[in-house]
This record gives sequence, structure tokens and C-alpha cells, in this order.
Amino acid sequence: MGSESSESCLQSFRLYETFSNYYIIGRDKKKTFWKVLKIDRLESSELKIYEDSTTYTENECADLLKRLDEGNKKTGGLKLVTACYGIVGFVKFLEPYYMLLITKRRKIGEICGHAIYTITKSKMIPISNPTVRTLIAYSKNENRYQKLLCTVDLTKNFFFSYSYHVMRSLQKNLCEYKTGQCIYNKKCVWNAFLTSEIRNTLKNTLWTVALVHGFFKQVKLSISGREFTLTLIARRSRLYAGTRYLKRGVNKRGSVANDVETEQIVSEDAAKGRMMRISSVVQYRGSVPLIWSQNISGFRKFKPEFSLAPEQHNYEATKLHFENLAKRYGKPIIILSLLKTRGKKRAEKNLSAAYAKAITSIIEDLPEENQLRFCRWDLNTHMYHRRAIQELKQLGEFFANTLDLTGIFYCHVPQKLCLEGFLNLSYFDENNGQFYLENLNENEDADNLETKVDDGVSSGDVCRKYGVKSTTSQKGILRTNCLDCLDRTNIAQYMYGLVALGRQLHALGFIESPNVDLKNPLAEDLMKVYEAMGDTLALQYGGSPAHNKIFAEIRGQWRPVAGYQDLMKTVQRFYCNAFSDFERQDAINVFLGYFRPQLGKLSLWELDSGQRFNVGRSSTKRSFSDSDIHSRGDSTMTSTDLIHYQPLSKELQGGSMSLPDIPTQPLSDEAQGDDTSILECTPEVSTSIRQLMQVDQSLRSDDNHNVENRDVSNHSSLFDMDWHSSSGNSFVEANDRCPECKDTIDQMKGNFLGEYSMSFLNWVIHGEALFHGS
Repeated sequence: MGSESSESCLQSFRLYETFSNYYIIGRDKKKTFWKVLKIDRLESSELKIYEDSTTYTENECADLLKRLDEGNKKTGGLKLVTACYGIVGFVKFLEPYYMLLITKRRKIGEICGHAIYTITKSKMIPISNPTVRTLIAYSKNENRYQKLLCTVDLTKNFFFSYSYHVMRSLQKNLCEYKTGQCIYNKKCVWNAFLTSEIRNTLKNTLWTVALVHGFFKQVKLSISGREFTLTLIARRSRLYAGTRYLKRGVNKRGSVANDVETEQIVSEDAAKGRMMRISSVVQYRGSVPLIWSQNISGFRKFKPEFSLAPEQHNYEATKLHFENLAKRYGKPIIILSLLKTRGKKRAEKNLSAAYAKAITSIIEDLPEENQLRFCRWDLNTHMYHRRAIQELKQLGEFFANTLDLTGIFYCHVPQKLCLEGFLNLSYFDENNGQFYLENLNENEDADNLETKVDDGVSSGDVCRKYGVKSTTSQKGILRTNCLDCLDRTNIAQYMYGLVALGRQLHALGFIESPNVDLKNPLAEDLMKVYEAMGDTLALQYGGSPAHNKIFAEIRGQWRPVAGYQDLMKTVQRFYCNAFSDFERQDAINVFLGYFRPQLGKLSLWELDSGQRFNVGRSSTKRSFSDSDIHSRGDSTMTSTDLIHYQPLSKELQGGSMSLPDIPTQPLSDEAQGDDTSILECTPEVSTSIRQLMQVDQSLRSDDNHNVENRDVSNHSSLFDMDWHSSSGNSFVEANDRCPECKDTIDQMKGNFLGEYSMSFLNWVIHGEALFHGS
């Protein structure tokens, strides 16, 4: 692809000041028009913004600045404050408003000719003139709020574009030209709150940029001597954002912690003037969608205990979460849970069982043709039984079947996609001199997408007008989770990306077979990108880079070295969780507008621990004890626990009824959501994934819900997928599966117990940590 799009949107700005006003002069990239914004500085605690309706030429703008300087000579004239590249937003703590500006940027890639930037330097400038400020503006609390907000480092993993909706997937940008909710209300726009006042006042987004938080990486790769561009984007949701132990599970609006949408884009470097072929695949990660938390008071234990809340007996939040996913991505939704299902530590096992119970309850409300499928895959246990390559290959078979169901997005677009507002947040119509705000509705049903069009054109007249030719689209999503949705999840997402890469390259005509082997050099190249993404997302949520033992094993790294590196990451993560996460969470809550300081009210740091913990959450009573998830084991999960559930909406059942709008405070939530089925995979390798998945299984509410100790092969209506499932009970310990193994292990323990401690033997046999405690 060539140079960036030169759309008619403001991309370069200069901030000037007089005694009574700030003036921001903005121009487009081509220097064809200039606009002026005025901000009143004589208001101590109000934000007054005025946009000049006149469109200026360069000479007219220079003349205007000269006249402003001459007219304000008595009070110091007109002074240049800084050059900048967009407004991040405005924020008020106790008295004055502050303006957040991007003062330096760096191009990190481009999509369809539209440049993507990251912030390299930003500035927070108080708006009111010092002569009108009161003592409140200089108070300790005001200064503390300033410092707190500045801990949200805009130079780390925030990115934006002037002319491309980087907060949306390529498929949505090219194939869903809809009207409705403003683009800034998308869940991945992190400065929606900060920009709300200026957007509501001016009725456009000409002066602001929409910031996305997460990860963006674009690299050039080649296969068979042909180059292509790989782009990996991770978009973190703001709706239930926070740090590892302070944000867990789902809130009552269906939003989950560590909610990240990952998009993998593959595009060819087409010759000038020719259509460019491009493909994308989207996958999703998010916390286990139950209402649960961990007790972090004092960090008495290395890993705080889990606590399940009682409000989820009806699984309303869980249902809402899947309804939201279906609304956003379409159907089917394939759920891959990597939680542990065996071992001595019962907490994660019981969380896994509770998750399976919730899905089972939801499934019972669905018709037989439901399209929500659930698979439990104990990745840690699998790794004790097989090498990393073997494990990833079996996952690859699973993901190949997943992609058969969801498909990938593939289309032809003009090499330099300049769509006169089709992709722009705001744009200028040079014919009538008017600015327009484009509104896009993320709540549009993803199932309305056209998957195949005979004439090669999708989405009606709009795509036809702009030359976008779509052949296939993605319908449905893979949802992956482990406990933190960091380390194990990233491994699985890499493998899904590798399987998808084969199909994308095949669609683009780069390879004859839609497969890329793990030994192919492309697999190593892709691994590096996913490893970088995993480290970045882990630092944002968990405080340390991701654990990459499997990646290290694939590279042939010596295990003790990899183990030492993971140990250091664990220590770093614990330190961050124990000592800095509270301040990080406070900063996020202020940045996103979940906590808004007010005079006469308690400051954020004056709230008690319960109030502070629940900032930005739904009102959720946490009446269970810290050890409740231990006491409510699988054996107590009987059918009586399921009698209060509510039926799912028609949307989740595949009907045509649309979901109602979901109100959120202080920022609007958005619809997402869908249907289901349970697949359980074990460390045993069956003959083929296809044969495995022919088992038609179900967990019914009239059965005992001790799913960890039952043989699911006795149930027969849960799922309609031609998928692979391991034989037998996937939640029985390995020595229970194999009597010979049990005898061998018992003999080993008998032979060496006198010489070695039991903890050491457990470490050798089960792979447990030597320093683990009860």
C-alpha cells in the first residue's frame, strides 16, 4: 500500500493563547482548508467552546491570527503555546478544566492506505487564566488528582487514526455502513468520556481523536518469495476495565474484565492502480462471565482466594454477556475454556465447574439448533502429558473446525481507500462547506452481513460506489479464556491465528493449501508477534509480561532458563498486584469517568475499601466468604440450584427480536451477545478431532452437577457439532484413567519417600511448584 489517505479531516493543529481565550487552528493534511476553535479562559470552572463556522484558506488564517494579536496587544497579544496533533479530551477535577493534547505522534502502520498513529508525547494544560482561579485550583486534592490522571501513560499502547475506524474491525468498516450510535460510544474508545463535552457542544468529532488501548503491530512477511503485510490489533474494552485482582468476572450489564478483541489482518502489496486483496479474522478473550472476585485485602496469600457472588443464580449477567457477543459478532459462538479441571488446588477447578454449570443452565433454554458451543480444554494438564508441539497440533485441529463454522473475512478494495467519509469519523464536504459527523451503530445485527455475493459486491450501493468487493465474511466468534485470560489464552490465540493465517494466505492466492505448519518459518514469525501482544496485554492487566513456557519449548530453550524467567515474571506480577494496582485502578476510573470528583464529596482515596472497589461496577453485594468457592464444591451443585433461571431472549435463541438498549452509567454500554453446547477435551489424543466431535453430549439440570466426576458420554442432546471430544471423563485424574499409571506412581512414591520430601515428589510427578502453599 502507498501513502496514507488524504481525507478532508483535520490532522495538524496549533494552540495559541490570549489573556481571555485559547485558539486552536486546525488544518487538513493537504493544507486546503483551516478551521478555528475558541475556548474561554475567563471561566474558572465551566467549559465554554466555540467553533468558527468559517472555513479559511492559509492566507486568510494568517491574517486572522495577525488581527487577533493586534487586538490583544494591551493584555500581552497572541502567543503560540504548542503545536499538536489532536485533542484527547477535557477533564475537570474540583475546579478548573484541563485540556489533554497530543504534541508528538509516530506512524506505526496503515490499513487500506489510512495511517495509524501512536502517541509519543502528550500535554495536560489548564484552561482557566490564573487570575480567575480560586485556592481550590491549588489544593492538595486537586494536585493529587492531576498526578493520578497522569499515571495513565498515553504514550504506552494507545493508538488512533484520523481517517480509519481503528476501533472497529475491517469487516465492520467495509461492510456495515450503518447510521445510529456515535462512533465514540464504541466500547474500545477509551477517551469517550474525556471528549463527551466537546462532541456534544460542537456536534462533530473534527477536533478530537478516538483513542484505542491495547496493541498494534504491523510487519512485512514473505512466503515463496512474495511479500505480504500482517497486522495484529488488540482492542481493550473500557466498559469493565481495570487491573487483575480488582476486576474479575462479569458485571450486571454483561461486560467482562480483561475484555480484548483481537484482529489479524493479512493484505497483499498490490501493484499501483490495482485492487488490493485483504483478509481479516477476529477472535475474543474475556474473563469467566460469572460474578466472582478475589480477596486482595493485605495479600495474605500469594494467590488470593476466589469468591463467587450469589446474584448469579439466574445467570442473568452471563446470559446478557453472550447475547451481547451474538449481537456484535453473529453466530455461532465457540467458547474455549482453558481453566484447570484437575490437580490439588480446587479453587480454579470449582470455578471451571461453576462455569460449565452456568452454560448448561443457559443451554437448557435454547432450541436444539442452538449455536453456542462450549469446550473445556485443560491446557496445563495436557502439557504434562505431551510436548508443546503435540499440544498445539491438537489445538490446531480444534481451531480448523472452528474456522469451518465462523469463516474468515476476505475482500478486494482499492489500494488507496479514500471514501469521502465512508471510513472517516468526521469529514468535510468541500462542495457545500459543511462538516458532518458520521454515526455508526455497533448494535446492528452481525447476522445481517452478506456472506457471498454473485457479482462480487457486498453491502449494497455504498460498497459498490467505493469499489469494495467482498467474497466471504466472518459470522461468529471464538471466545477464549483461562483464569486471567493472559498466558494460556495467548498460547491458544496464537495457534488460532496460525490456523487462520493459512486460510488467509490461501484466499489471497499465496499458497495452494490452506495450512501453515508449525515448522514453517512463518509460524516463528507469527509467534513473535503474538508473544509481543501477550506481553503487552499481560503488563496492562497483570503487571508483568506473559508466561511463555510453551513458546520457549517450541524454540528449544532450556527448560530451567524458561522456568527462571517465568518465576521472575511471577514475582513482578505479585509485586505490581500488591503495591501498585490500586493506584492504577484509581487512575483508570478517573480517566474513563467512572469516578468524577466533586466539591463537598469524599475524595477517591477517602472512600472505604468496599466503595473504592465497586467504583465503575454494578451494585453487587459480595456476601459470600472468601473461601466460598471452596465450600460450594461440585457436589453441592444439584438441580435445585437451577430453578430460578430466566429464559433467554429471542436474539440469543436465533430469533429475529432485537435486544433492547442496555443503559450504562456513566458511559453507555453497548450490545454484544448468543446461543450454546458443551465439549470436553482431555489430555488423551484420540484418532482425529473430527471423530472426537461426533459425540453428541449434554449436561441436564435433572442430573447431579458434579461435572468434574461424571462421564459426559452418557448425555446426548447438548451439541450438534461434528467435532472431536476425548473419550471418557475429562475431569478424572490421570491415575484414575490409567490403573497402570497409578501403580507406577504409587511405587515411585514408596521407593523415594524416605529420601525426598512429598512436596518434591509432587513437583516431579505432577509438575507443581516446589514453594506452593496451602
